[in-house]
Amino acid sequence: MIWAQNPNSLLLFTAIIILYCLNPRFSTAQDDNPSNNPCDTFARCGEYGSCNSEESPICTCLPGFNPRNTQEWNSGNWTSGCVRRVPLACEGQNGTTNGSRGDGFLGLDMMKLTNYSDRWSGPEDQCEGRCLRNCACLAYGYDDTGVGCMFWTGPLLDFEKFPGISGSELYIRVAGSELSELVPKKKSHKITIIVVIVAVVVVSIGLYFCWRLVVKIRGKRRMRNENLVTGQSESVQYHGQDAIRVNLEDFPLFTFDVLQNATQNFSEANKLGKGGFGPVYKGELENGRTIAVKRLSKASGQGIQEFMNEVMLISKLQHRNLVRLFGCCIENKETMLIYEYMPNKSLDFFLFDQSQEILDWRKRLNIIKGICRGLLYLHRDSRLKIIHRDLKPSNILLDNNWNPKISDFGMARIYGTKQDHVSTLRVVGTYGYMAPEYAMEGRFSEKSDVFSFGVLVLEIATGRRNTSFNNDEGSMNLLGHVWKQWNEDNVAVLIDPRISSPIYRREIVRCMHIGLLCVQELPKDRPSVSSVLSMLNSETVELSEPKQSAFSVKYTSRTDIGTSSSQQSQKSSSSLNNVTISVVHGR
Repeated sequence: MIWAQNPNSLLLFTAIIILYCLNPRFSTAQDDNPSNNPCDTFARCGEYGSCNSEESPICTCLPGFNPRNTQEWNSGNWTSGCVRRVPLACEGQNGTTNGSRGDGFLGLDMMKLTNYSDRWSGPEDQCEGRCLRNCACLAYGYDDTGVGCMFWTGPLLDFEKFPGISGSELYIRVAGSELSELVPKKKSHKITIIVVIVAVVVVSIGLYFCWRLVVKIRGKRRMRNENLVTGQSESVQYHGQDAIRVNLEDFPLFTFDVLQNATQNFSEANKLGKGGFGPVYKGELENGRTIAVKRLSKASGQGIQEFMNEVMLISKLQHRNLVRLFGCCIENKETMLIYEYMPNKSLDFFLFDQSQEILDWRKRLNIIKGICRGLLYLHRDSRLKIIHRDLKPSNILLDNNWNPKISDFGMARIYGTKQDHVSTLRVVGTYGYMAPEYAMEGRFSEKSDVFSFGVLVLEIATGRRNTSFNNDEGSMNLLGHVWKQWNEDNVAVLIDPRISSPIYRREIVRCMHIGLLCVQELPKDRPSVSSVLSMLNSETVELSEPKQSAFSVKYTSRTDIGTSSSQQSQKSSSSLNNVTISVVHGR
């Protein structure tokens, strides 16, 4: 739109419109050559006629008057002039005031005031009353150059309306009944002009400020994106010669001040927890919505690549078992993600902390099925086929009804529908939940997530972490311990004592059986997520005998690929957020 591109032209156009409405003709009061003005002829339009050289025809009757001879008038012969339509109330009373009460005056703009009969040097506001008291006075005007009030008492002759902006106001005496018809029309015309002018000005100003607002908003968004791209945020990481380029214009952006106020300046009282990425705070926005703010730590291994990966992936995913991402913040060298608030925190908080509320088996089974439905959506039903790569209890959030929500998509990857697997040169993930082919060879696929899900199922059934075993227990981890008891037909002894009711024992053992099928060493032996969901939903689905679980044999060498010995001593639930380079292999 031309006005949005150049606001100065919009203002200039508005000024022209205003001048045009107020003065449609920019001519002078009199023609430079008086001899060429047809109105210079005395009484050209006869009695009670007005001449205007710029109009056609040049002669018109004064308001309240009609042509004396209509046929002559229409033929261009105006000498016979005009006659009054309605007689004056005091006409013929020779100056008495009683009859003058029904008369009034109608103002005409830009008139030539000549040939007046009398004048009076009194103030202008008394001219009308002085003329009204004299029935012989048919018109009056005022000249502030020293003449004062001017009065016309005989037939009104030789009136001329100037086409320019000069001239004076002439007031014609008319009957009171004529005023009710003539004055409103004139006022209505003026009001219309004023309304048009005001409307044009208001619309023009509105368009101008709207344009400025749009430019301002776009400028702020562009500045935020440029800061992210050019490295003005300390969270930006460069890989080789290319910077990570992102576009956040279509994603909700929160300001740092809004989040600071919502979390009470990121107070310890509002702190929900802390992971390898940084702390998470509870916050409340001005509209009453409760949120969870993940504030990425500068010291964490999770950089801008993982941040943008989560923003772009989870913003396109919608499922009841996936956590909702409301927006993000990139400001003041801060990088934050804003999620829906989960009142019951994460699964590991209740599963492994003996002091917390006990999760009964009905809740645990609902959590297992919800996680499986979320994975099925990621692998098969969403527009993007996604491999999560970091499925673990701390990344399973629980809402007010204990429904599970898969979170933390920082290391998730889009997976081609025709790909058998994807290989990476560096492995990222969490010790104890990585599939063997991924930990040893850097190959991940849907079956990698199935393996992590199997570990989750066994942890939920037993109430123990996969990495909580020591040398005294004779097993490398939970997988080896369950596999050993399975072969001895004694797996029921591993059920979490808090849920070891005989009523659910058979159902729990069946879930542990499904978990063992998911953690088999070879990817081809593991079931798909859709098959797992069918096994969970129907007891009539026959389960095959599981093969040996991965990592079920005790090793003395390092088993966590991508970590050092010092990293193995750290908390087992932390993620290894290393940058990966992906290589695609065809089927």
